[in-house]
Amino acid sequence: MLKGISPVISPDLLKILAEMGHGDEIVISDAHFPAHTFNEKVVRADGLGADALLAGIIPLFELDAYAVPVIMMEAVPGDTLDPAVEAKYRKALGYDGQIERVERYAFYERAKKAYAVVISGETAKYGNIILKKGVTPIA
Repeated sequence: MLKGISPVISPDLLKILAEMGHGDEIVISDAHFPAHTFNEKVVRADGLGADALLAGIIPLFELDAYAVPVIMMEAVPGDTLDPAVEAKYRKALGYDGQIERVERYAFYERAKKAYAVVISGETAKYGNIILKKGVTPIA
């Protein structure tokens, strides 16, 4: 156990976060996301809500300041989004900036190019989110 690191951050996830560079993206997926279909680097976080993972990641992870750093899937035509999901994720991240919404299959394409996918235990509909890593400021 390390001080200052949330217990929801597994050693495998911590390693991935440290390996990522500026502009790399990580998908925090819901429990239904076909992660292994789209990416070879998959970490499981069963039983943890995506918001808990986001809250654990954000103290360790600088969001990109040069591009929209938070991406979510838009609803399939004829379907609706639950605004509580976005609100829950914003709160966990402490983020009030722009969120890019992308079409379902475009989201899948982005997941293929992501550095890694973390499968959470999230069951909320459209509970997938991508974070784009920025440059960590030098203190």
